[in-house]
Amino acid sequence: MADMNHAAARIALVGDRSDAVRSHARVPSLLEALRQRDGLDLDAYWIPSEDAGQGMEGFDAVWVLPGSPYRSESGVLAAIRAAREGGIPFLGTCGGFQHALLEFARDVCGLDRAGHAENDPATAHEDAVVVPLACSLAGHEGAVRIAPGSLAARLLGADRTQARYHCDYGPNPDHVDLLRAHGLRFTGADESGEVRIAELPAHPFFLATLFQPELDGDGARAHPLIAGLASAAVDHARAR
Repeated sequence: MADMNHAAARIALVGDRSDAVRSHARVPSLLEALRQRDGLDLDAYWIPSEDAGQGMEGFDAVWVLPGSPYRSESGVLAAIRAAREGGIPFLGTCGGFQHALLEFARDVCGLDRAGHAENDPATAHEDAVVVPLACSLAGHEGAVRIAPGSLAARLLGADRTQARYHCDYGPNPDHVDLLRAHGLRFTGADESGEVRIAELPAHPFFLATLFQPELDGDGARAHPLIAGLASAAVDHARAR
């Protein structure tokens, strides 16, 4: 049951909602399962990308969902920056993962020309933080190895997980070391060593995955990473 002594945790679902995006259709049932099964008091609000550039400080969590290219790259990046700088629990999946890397490259690493090749195909390779994958992961499922001691490992309770993807873009390996040097930790990789999870250890809860945990299972139970975000949101609401 919800704790009547506290306001519901407000979650911003950032993305351009569409019935054509499977993960968007999954989110309501996942959040309802967290309410019913875990007793988490959650209020979720869809925030279109063009409206995401302000007001994130009023939320207890920010989840940047798949569906890129977004109508407003700048709006999505502003939402991610607000969560990162404001200590607001953050989850980015698929396009959210890609844009979390882009925001970090620009605003932390100082790569002013950092770009996303899907958003701007004219971006030079040396400036692109997100590039086309050598092989598309659309519809792919595969194992991800999890770094011990990471937030992902704690939430999953395992050193491996199966992941479902629906993407054609991923991190440019040429920029991974620079992102790591500035504090981004890469805590999940596929069997070939390609980055699949990123975290900010100094942040209360900052997690991004190239895969889509919202597609796990039949939608009746939230993936542990999503449950982790919801719990962090409730903690944030209680601290406000």
